[in-house]
Amino acid sequence: MSDTLGSQRLLQRAVNAHPDLLHAALTRAGVLDGEEAVRWTSPISADGYTEYRDMEAFRRLELREPLTVPLADFWPRRGPVWDGLGVTTAGTAILLEAKAHIPEAVSPKTMASAESLKKIRASLEAARSILAPRSTTDWCVNFYQYANRLAFHLFLSRTNGLPSKLVFLYFTHAVAMGGPSSEEEWHGATRLIHAVLGVPADLRRYGVYDAFLDARELTLEA
Repeated sequence: MSDTLGSQRLLQRAVNAHPDLLHAALTRAGVLDGEEAVRWTSPISADGYTEYRDMEAFRRLELREPLTVPLADFWPRRGPVWDGLGVTTAGTAILLEAKAHIPEAVSPKTMASAESLKKIRASLEAARSILAPRSTTDWCVNFYQYANRLAFHLFLSRTNGLPSKLVFLYFTHAVAMGGPSSEEEWHGATRLIHAVLGVPADLRRYGVYDAFLDARELTLEA
């Protein structure tokens, strides 16, 4: 059964074998309207399910315009590896992070070198000033992975003015992974993350969405 799979394999199956289920999940979440579709560029079976980072990830997003602010000014090399990348029929970049169990969402603080940390901290503080201007939480320490995904999305959408949406895809019923059996359990976890980071409970107005997909709907057949 698919519930023996972790988030990486579940997403691979959703993208490659069950794009209709993934499309439905994104539509329910408000990421897509009734007419939009997504062409996924990662993880793709023909590409060995490769996941991408840095400028290679942005190339996979097929951005309409070049970056006006270079990535090197925003983040050091070897930045976040994206679980999923896609482009909508409207030309919007989709950045996707997938989770199958709650401990997966609890990331350690950054282990960057002092030189890299300076650039990372500046970029996270810029994102925090937009999403959580009253927060004093150190985003380099608390839920660092979640925070840097927010920052990268804002780098595209705000800093460079490029259409972008960030999706956190939460699988339910990933039983063997000890994952939540309901969306409400995930909502409890995300409320905690948002409270710690100081961001609003609902980030959709910033182009950030939570989507949910039942792992039991994903079969083992690719």
